[in-house]
Amino acid sequence: QVRGVESGGGLVQPGGSLRLSCAASGSIFRLYAMGWYRQAPGKQRELVAGITSGGSENYADSVKGRFTISRDNAKNTVYLQMNSLKPEDTAVYYCNVYRGSVVPTDNWGQGTQVTVSS
Repeated sequence: QVRGVESGGGLVQPGGSLRLSCAASGSIFRLYAMGWYRQAPGKQRELVAGITSGGSENYADSVKGRFTISRDNAKNTVYLQMNSLKPEDTAVYYCNVYRGSVVPTDNWGQGTQVTVSS
């Protein structure tokens, strides 16, 4: 079981950038595929990006070309670099294990709020 603590959110203007971090517990973090998810007010939680234990990346169509997921297994940390942010990216961002298109139903942390507004 892997649980992450998210950080790095904040208020940013449209077109700006943020880098989110997820510090994960668990001695076998390196064996897990990890994902970033987000939930906007009134909407369901959705997958943003996933990265396998081998480093293969997958992105939601809405963020392709703007967001980059990466991991540092030595630090048990997953990152989400977000560039060219849009108001529609406003949401609470969470990390959790990555299971392809299936959004996990448990083991969620507090998340980190990202607000894109002028």
